[in-house]
Amino acid sequence: MFVCMLGYFIYYVQVKAPKVINNSYNMRQTDLAEKVIRGSVYSDDGQVLAEEALDSEGKEERYYPYGALFAHVVGFSTHGKSGLEKTANIELLTSDAPVQERLQKEMSGIRNTGDNIYTTLNINLQKTASDALGNYKGAIIVMEPKTGKVLAMVSKPDFDPNTVSENWAEISSDKDGSPLVNRATQGLYPPGSTFKIVTLLEYMREHPDDYNDYSYNCTGRITEGDTTIECYHGAVHGRVDLLQSFAKSCNCSFANIGLTIDVPKYEDTCDGLLFGRKLPTDLTYSKSSFSLTSASDSSEKMQTAMGQGKTLITPMHMALITCAIANGGVLMKPYEIEKQENYMGTVVKTYSPEKYKTLMSASEAAAETKFMEEVISTGTGKRLNGQSYSVAGKTGSAEFGSVKGQSHAWFTGFSNVEDPDISVTVIIEGAGSGGDYAVPVAKRIFDAYYGI
Repeated sequence: MFVCMLGYFIYYVQVKAPKVINNSYNMRQTDLAEKVIRGSVYSDDGQVLAEEALDSEGKEERYYPYGALFAHVVGFSTHGKSGLEKTANIELLTSDAPVQERLQKEMSGIRNTGDNIYTTLNINLQKTASDALGNYKGAIIVMEPKTGKVLAMVSKPDFDPNTVSENWAEISSDKDGSPLVNRATQGLYPPGSTFKIVTLLEYMREHPDDYNDYSYNCTGRITEGDTTIECYHGAVHGRVDLLQSFAKSCNCSFANIGLTIDVPKYEDTCDGLLFGRKLPTDLTYSKSSFSLTSASDSSEKMQTAMGQGKTLITPMHMALITCAIANGGVLMKPYEIEKQENYMGTVVKTYSPEKYKTLMSASEAAAETKFMEEVISTGTGKRLNGQSYSVAGKTGSAEFGSVKGQSHAWFTGFSNVEDPDISVTVIIEGAGSGGDYAVPVAKRIFDAYYGI
C-alpha cells in the first residue's frame, strides 16, 4: 500500500498537479496573485503582448499593447481568464527569481516578480490574418506542420482585452456576435467540401489498389430516393475520375461515393482522425462530431460524404488534420509557448516539438497531398497556382441555415509542398465560395510568410 501511495504521489506531482493548480477553482492562484506581480507575455520576436502596468492613478492593471489583435489567443486576465492568460496562469504567477531574493522580499512584504512566457505567435502573420479577415466573422489558424507551433490565431468578432472589465456586460450579452468565443478552437461549423479530405481517405482505404479506376458522370445533380443533391451553383462536371472529383469539388460524385462506403469503417476512420475525441491543446475548445451510423439513410450518407449532414468541425481540428497530411501522416502536438523565463532572463523551461499521434500512413498522406495539389493546379483553389511557392489545399463551401445558397467559405492547405513550411486554415462565415473568398485570404498569409 505504501509503494502504491508513493507511486500515485509521483504520478500526481508529475502529471496531474499542473492542471489542478491551474484550475480556476484553485484558491492558491488568488494567494499567488497577492504575492507575485504577474509576468509578461511576449511574441516570438520578443515584443510585449501582455504586461502589468500602472494607470493614471497609479493602480496596477493588465495592459495589452496590441489591443484586439491577440484578444482570443493571448486572452485576458482582468475579468476572469481566457487564452494563454488562462492556460499559462500558474507560470505567470510563479516567481523563479533567486531564492535569497524571493525570501527577502517575502519577509519584507514586497511582491516578487512572476515569470515571463515567450510565445510562438508571429505579429506580422497575426496582423496579416486579421486584416485579411476584415469585418467578416470567422477564424484563421497558421501553424508549422513539422513542429506544431501555432504562428497565428485570429477569431472575429473580437474585443479589446484592455477594456474587458468596463465593457463586460455589453460583450458577454452579445449573442449575435459572440465576441468572447474563440471561433478558431470553439466554433463548430459544417466542414463543407474540406471534409472530402476525410471521405477521400476512407475511399482509398476501402479501395487501396483500384481507387484510381473510379469514374462518375456528373450531370449537375444526383437523386437517390427523395433526395436530390446538386453541385455548387449547378455546375456540370461531366465524366470525372477520383482526382478530378476532388479537384473540382464535385458534390454529386462524392454523394455517389457516400452511397458505397462501409459506414462502420468510415466511423473508424473519423475516430482515428479525432472526431468526437479530445484534441491535443490546452486552449478551450469544442469537440468535433461525426454522427453517421449504419442506421443512417441514403440522404444522410450522401450529405455526410460531401461535408454536410450533421458533421461539425472546428477550424483547429481541420488545421490539425491538414498538418498531419503535410507531415507524412504524423500529427505534432500544437503549442503556443516557446519558453518560460524569470524576470532576469534566465530560462526556466523550454517547450519542444512533440509527436502526438499518427493519423494516417505516409503513403496515405502522400496520396492526399497529390489530390490537394490538383485542387490548386486545376481545381477550385487555382488562385493559388503559379506562385513562387507551391501549395496543396482544399476549398469548401459549407451550406448552413434554411436559405438555399448561404454558405461559409473554407480553405485549408499548406505551402512548400515537398518540405512544408506552414499550414493555413480559414473559415469565413456566410461569405460564399471557398475558392472565391477563403483562398484569397490564405494567399495573403502565404505571401506575408514568404515576404512577398
